[in-house]
Amino acid sequence: MSKPKIMVIDDDMKTLELMEAILIPKGHEVITTSDPLQAVALIIVNKPDLILLDVMMPMLDGYSLLSEIKKNNTISKIPVVMLTALGFELNKELAHNLGAVGYITKPVDSAELIQTVSIYCPLAK
Repeated sequence: MSKPKIMVIDDDMKTLELMEAILIPKGHEVITTSDPLQAVALIIVNKPDLILLDVMMPMLDGYSLLSEIKKNNTISKIPVVMLTALGFELNKELAHNLGAVGYITKPVDSAELIQTVSIYCPLAK
């Protein structure tokens, strides 16, 4: 049986490493990219079960990328959880209105991350 696949899109390498360190030992396959401009193509190729998406990135912010994901019929059904240091209700509402299913604030709490991931990307029993 294949491992659930999670794609993490974040311009911070330490965050990408942290996500791998938390999720891989829990049985998930983790695909990372720090390039939001290449993310849609990578999502189409890798077909992840869940996307963890940073909000504040250079060149293309997470909200714009979320809109691109949700406009693409090939990948629009993949659940997206936003990762960000912006914990304001307005930001959470915007993410939800654009199609995100969840919102995790940084610094990431590993228990919250695992719980959120288990909702949208459960491990095979």
